[in-house]
Amino acid sequence: MVHRVRSGRWPYHPFGAALLPHVTTTTATTSDPSTPPALTGSGATPFVSVDLTAVGSAYRTLRRALPGVALHYAVKANPARPVLEVLARHGASWDVASPGEIDAVLEVDPRPERLSYGNTVKKAADIAHAHARGVQQFALDSDAELDKLVALAPGATLLVRLATSGAGADWALGHKFGCPEVQAARLLARAVAHGHPVGVCFHVGSQQHDPHAWDEPLAAAGRLRNALRAMGADLDVVDLGGGFPALGTVDPVPVAQRFGEGIRASLRRHLGDDLPALMAEPGRFLVADAGFLETEVVLVTERAGVRWVYVDAGLFSGLAETMGEAIRYRITAHRGRASLTGAVAPVVVAGPTCDSLDVLYRRHRPALPVSLRPGDRLRFRAAGAYTTTCSSVGFNGFRPLREQFR
Repeated sequence: MVHRVRSGRWPYHPFGAALLPHVTTTTATTSDPSTPPALTGSGATPFVSVDLTAVGSAYRTLRRALPGVALHYAVKANPARPVLEVLARHGASWDVASPGEIDAVLEVDPRPERLSYGNTVKKAADIAHAHARGVQQFALDSDAELDKLVALAPGATLLVRLATSGAGADWALGHKFGCPEVQAARLLARAVAHGHPVGVCFHVGSQQHDPHAWDEPLAAAGRLRNALRAMGADLDVVDLGGGFPALGTVDPVPVAQRFGEGIRASLRRHLGDDLPALMAEPGRFLVADAGFLETEVVLVTERAGVRWVYVDAGLFSGLAETMGEAIRYRITAHRGRASLTGAVAPVVVAGPTCDSLDVLYRRHRPALPVSLRPGDRLRFRAAGAYTTTCSSVGFNGFRPLREQFR
């Protein structure tokens, strides 16, 4: 097993580090996938370890579940160059949200027509940068954003983002992004009047559990399409967004094929057989299950009769999605090269910083071995997404989260 470890200058910004073109390489002494990589020459905790073969496998799985749908990888999930290179080899397209992501993608896939700028809140300078680099598809959900795009991205395909309820998702997104259907109809008509090809996009919420969550926004897309056709136009593209869940969290979710079946049924119901171009924006599904976050137990103690376990990664060092206990990672315990077994009991899990917010799980307490002690390892599963990119630059003096590839 070969581990490629991101170059480790400190302090650095985690997103910037994700874009570094080089990694150092160390060779482990075992091929046993159950052996914690930190114990085979990969360095101290905390770190994220990503299996690049599993990233490619997840891409192929989703392609089978969504035939005819162009998969635009949501780069924000994990923008590390090795991840981008694997997905480029598999033929992925790209969902980008900033000039930094655009530039990173174009270094590994120099075809800007495969990029979709999915962020609905963009600086004028960033729109101009994207258009100058050849990006021809942009999302919006407001008149002000449409005005900027008409002025700075002439002829580009404009996707109007619909608001969704986020019902069934662990991490809803509709409160910040998207617009009501009535407003979407007006924005589409305005974009068409300015000579732009148009489409509809939406996001049903991250880590979605309901395979039928796409039905309501696709029904709205069908009504919007009818309104456009009545004025002599049409939807060029429907963007199904993301939401496809990781399988390795605590709460079980349906497999990808179930989501594909639900989406295809909704497409037939609301858009018929004459479909516009279809795309989706998977992020978590492609990289989360490929990675885990390895931590070391720092302290085990009792507070007011409740057992607390403190580890060396927390809310500010890669586990931001535990905020509000939204994403419940499955956690396994290890000592040396062996998994810890025996009696377990519920614990509060907290991070290492001197900030009272840095508590990961207090309501939903994972059951961990009663024999757990400082120096043992806790492994957070399905952590290949939204961990390294959500790590601070060095809050409280703790090093940013490292990432390695195998």
